[in-house]
Amino acid sequence: MFGRLFCRPFLIFRRCSDISTLEHQINEEIRDKEVRLIDSDGSQMGIVPIQQAMQVAVERGLDLVKIAPKAEPPVCRVMDYGKFRFEQAKKEKEARKNQKTVDIKEVRLSAKIDVHDFEVRVKAAEKFLKGGDKVKASIRFRGREMAHTDIGLGVMQRFAEACAEFGTVEKAAKLEGRQMLMFIAPKK
Repeated sequence: MFGRLFCRPFLIFRRCSDISTLEHQINEEIRDKEVRLIDSDGSQMGIVPIQQAMQVAVERGLDLVKIAPKAEPPVCRVMDYGKFRFEQAKKEKEARKNQKTVDIKEVRLSAKIDVHDFEVRVKAAEKFLKGGDKVKASIRFRGREMAHTDIGLGVMQRFAEACAEFGTVEKAAKLEGRQMLMFIAPKK
């Protein structure tokens, strides 16, 4: 509403709404009467009333976090929630860094393409396929070219044969409206 609020009036000044809406209920947001409490070192403290669990968290200067809301009774843990979120974000970032996203690069051909232009498009597709990206080859038919889609199909087949060394045809050439499309995936 007005930006910053006090979560714990005497411990730390932070934005409650941003942190708590991430995925866990923390501190005063926990409304259960009893919870199964886990200490910061991982040891079980048993089933305790919420006031006692809050008291333990306040004494240690940490947060009370509900980690298993569906359990009976819900499981809460005493931990530094800011540090926990930081480490979680770090793990997610590391996982994203190691993950390769496959992009689709487009190569536009035409039904009346010349030999040199065709070779340039094949080299571009070769570069994309070696980089691990998929290639979308497209031919747009204009005007009277629609009567000669078989010429475009021949160009697509030649293109697929030229790229066969670096990739495999994932989706064969197909006419969709005024465009003919073909997808080529890189070889593993």
